[in-house]
Amino acid sequence: MVETRDKRASYYLLLFPALVIYLSVIIFPIGLSGLLSFTRWRNFVLTGFVGFDNYLVILRDPEFHRALWNNVQIMLTSVLGQIPLGILLAYLLFRKLVRGTRFFEMIIFLPITISAVVVALLWNRIFSPVGLYTNMVRVLTGNPDYVVRIFENQDWAMVPILVVLLWMHTSLYMVMFLANMQRIPSSTIEAAKLDGAGEFTILTQVVVPSLANVLFISSIFAISGSFKSFDLVFAMTGGGPVNYTSVMSIYLYRHTFTFNNFGYGSAVSVIMVVISVGLITLARWIYGRFQKKYD
Repeated sequence: MVETRDKRASYYLLLFPALVIYLSVIIFPIGLSGLLSFTRWRNFVLTGFVGFDNYLVILRDPEFHRALWNNVQIMLTSVLGQIPLGILLAYLLFRKLVRGTRFFEMIIFLPITISAVVVALLWNRIFSPVGLYTNMVRVLTGNPDYVVRIFENQDWAMVPILVVLLWMHTSLYMVMFLANMQRIPSSTIEAAKLDGAGEFTILTQVVVPSLANVLFISSIFAISGSFKSFDLVFAMTGGGPVNYTSVMSIYLYRHTFTFNNFGYGSAVSVIMVVISVGLITLARWIYGRFQKKYD
């Protein structure tokens, strides 16, 4: 009994430093932001308690609506684009349906190894008015006066960013799925083939159900990552023009560090945390339903 108690005390002692760091780095800033979100704190001067005024102003701000919608587009691209494409590419490599799998894997994985700022600058050159995209269209259409203006179109301004995100992060999910596919017993695949299953059936009925756990983890990465696109968007467009490509992190940055409205910025950060936790909880619920279906 005494030995068990001593072991438990040693466990708590070992966990204590990590717990202190977690509380200091994660819990304390979130709690402080929650408190500051109910105050008016501008230009480093705390002027008083304002209740839910900051939240009401944010929810009525069209600029915030635009930033939120852009984040939703990034999240949908991540969940419905990067993950399915990652599964497909991983399956092609897993089943060796393409030649030169090692070279193919290296080329696909390359974008994730490059800094987001470098990627943004490279793609900026492609979509600039005198960039590669403009020159390609001029050659294909025979129109020497064509100039790309996709960022000036409110409905299409996010498309280049979504394309870059799709190109940049799909490889991460491909590697995750490929590593887990290689754990599926070859006898399971052979049994499915003997039953007359084609590649599509093997993928949808054998492989995907076997990836339930990693699919859930990937969806968490995709959802949380959709709120971490600040570096790419800021380096590529700065949120412009006219906030057409602004995301919530840029909206927060602008109001906090440009306008020095720290109470308002804290309210934005709280809203981002609530949305992120809500979406992750939804993903957890869907994962639970998926598990019950295949148990």
